[in-house]
Amino acid sequence: MRIDSHQHFWKYDSSQYGWIQPGSVLERSYVPSDLLAELVESKIDGCIAVQARQDLSENEFLLGLANEHSFIQGVVGWIDLQSAMASEQASRFAGQDKAIGVRHVVQDEPDADFMKRPAFRRGIAALEPLGLAYDILIYWHQLEDAIDLVKNFPNQNFVLDHIAKPAIAKGLMQPWHSHINTLGSFPNVFCKVSGMVTEADHQNWSASQLKPYFDTVLNAFGPSRLLFGSDWPVIRLAAEYKTFVGAIHEFISPLSESEIDGIMGLNAARIYRLDR
Repeated sequence: MRIDSHQHFWKYDSSQYGWIQPGSVLERSYVPSDLLAELVESKIDGCIAVQARQDLSENEFLLGLANEHSFIQGVVGWIDLQSAMASEQASRFAGQDKAIGVRHVVQDEPDADFMKRPAFRRGIAALEPLGLAYDILIYWHQLEDAIDLVKNFPNQNFVLDHIAKPAIAKGLMQPWHSHINTLGSFPNVFCKVSGMVTEADHQNWSASQLKPYFDTVLNAFGPSRLLFGSDWPVIRLAAEYKTFVGAIHEFISPLSESEIDGIMGLNAARIYRLDR
């Protein structure tokens, strides 16, 4: 089974999606029928919808779409992890069909020590008993705090989004490279090979520029803990869906058939417990 482990849907409203730049290709609604055409063309069987708004209504929206469209295999939603009600919110979400994980947009938090906040960590502690994974969305300079986080939650499953957004456009590898190797040493952390093109030069990127970053996470996590994800439709800032899928296939082509199957879907099914 081929699974796109990371994509988004939204009904565009400038007040709800302030991070979308005016005039951007993203300044429109993106719905399941739009993605399905891309999946079929690239021979991808299903997808995982990930939150794009930090609001509890996002869970209802995405779970509703997942219930209507069988190819949406799971939903990574949002709860207020710092709230005193985080445990209750997590329990309510986890009780829904296709609820598989949660995410917070830590990359936009102005507090450099956000992931060290006791309230945030109390929220993270509520996830493991419910079988919910936590998607880590950060920039490369936040990796040290992410390492500290996972070190303190050895039984919680974590999934690193977008390989921690290294400075690909500038061709920088360090200290991202060293921190990725450290993060990859924790067996409860998986990594999505998603979002790379949007960290490269949108107009002039090439697969050869992305490959050293892919090779780094492959070595750090191994093929059994890498997940293919497109980050559609955000990926459209730099590439079309089939172009990025083609680049990933190029990178993984030297691997064994079972390793390719894992990266392209079976690893996502395992970490997110899609068969539960």
